[in-house]
Amino acid sequence: MDQPSGRSFMQVLCEKYSPENFPYRRGPGMGVHVPATPQGSPMKDRLNLPSVLVLNSCGITCAGDEKEIAAFCAHVSELDLSDNKLEDWHEVSKIVSNVPQLEFLNLSSNPLNLSVLERTCAGSFSGVRKLVLNNSKASWETVHTILQELPDLEELFLCLNDYETVSCPSICCPSLKLLHITDNNLQHWTEIRKLGVMFPSLDTLVLANNHLNAIEEPDDSLARLFPNLRSISLHKAGLQSWEDIDKLNSFPKLEEVRLLGIPLLQPYTTEERRKLVIARLPSVSKLNGSVVTDGEREDSERFFIRYYVDVPQEEVPFRQRTCCCEGTFLHWT
Repeated sequence: MDQPSGRSFMQVLCEKYSPENFPYRRGPGMGVHVPATPQGSPMKDRLNLPSVLVLNSCGITCAGDEKEIAAFCAHVSELDLSDNKLEDWHEVSKIVSNVPQLEFLNLSSNPLNLSVLERTCAGSFSGVRKLVLNNSKASWETVHTILQELPDLEELFLCLNDYETVSCPSICCPSLKLLHITDNNLQHWTEIRKLGVMFPSLDTLVLANNHLNAIEEPDDSLARLFPNLRSISLHKAGLQSWEDIDKLNSFPKLEEVRLLGIPLLQPYTTEERRKLVIARLPSVSKLNGSVVTDGEREDSERFFIRYYVDVPQEEVPFRQRTCCCEGTFLHWT
């Protein structure tokens, strides 16, 4: 069924969270807030509002009465406005500026690329810690404005925005810990390295479905670019060389890696893929979502050495580490 057009945030809020549609419930995340009725707000006592509001796919185009938003939403901490028809950042600002406790905001699949985000509007987002802009086609100029005005931003989602390049702002964002930037077209490492400059405290980087073709960076430079990176997803990257896998060892704090669907691993069996990758990444404790146990790591080390024992010397992987295989220490160079 087609969604109505031209609906306000307040109109949808009143419809969805009226007692008829949203009865009183208890439990984690379901806290209901019914403040005292202000004058001139006959709907106030009739709404049961949780602290997490989900208003996706409702045809919202504008904010509505700001005083009503402030009266109803003073306690709201999470707001999902994805897949609506918001195209004016000023209307988004009117909503967000009246939700003072807001920490999570999802604006995915709204045509916000049709307007320019001014710093005065972005300032209303200052308390947001988690921001989702997937499939919003937000420009890097818009992202830069947001980063300047959100000093406590910890998680940012920029998936499906058709990025082919990354534009660095004049200042970095030291608060960001997690970046999802999947399903874009960031094929070259020269673009990915800019993310390290922008987000020096980055803990988790999700690059799935970007077809990254290689990791072209000196080892010492990688360590400086991503000194705090603990987890990286390269699912369906275009990596074709074992040297690219070895480069991951240069991230000093890396513990978790996702490497499914890359061309390099296609010729190998499922068992070979996992064991060969584990053997090459001695510090990684979780691969493709599964914990690497001590026993599995030992088995992988032994498998690695047996796998290459009959391979011509020139085809043996370039590595320099000591492996223990069935009581014998072997040094590969």
